[in-house]
Amino acid sequence: MGKQHNKVIKRSRRKQYLKRKKEQVKATIAASKSSKPAKKTVKKAAKKAAVKKTAKKAAKKAATKVAKKAVKKTAKKAAKKAAKTAAPKKDAE
Repeated sequence: MGKQHNKVIKRSRRKQYLKRKKEQVKATIAASKSSKPAKKTVKKAAKKAAVKKTAKKAAKKAATKVAKKAVKKTAKKAAKKAAKTAAPKKDAE
């Protein structure tokens, strides 16, 4: 008679276990649904930040290119002036 009693206990324990598991799954589904909007806003914020970073980098690159061009132009002008001032001195000697 003991074995039959064990079967009854096992069945009831199994039912309780499955019930707990179902509730746990339902809870995780509910939690994931409620957190999805939060995840979306986080993703949108991350995208905006990435766009801002790339825009800043592009602006910085453009600014450095313009600055480099300006430096090159002034260097060329200075070199031409130096060449002009040095050329008459060599002819005078």
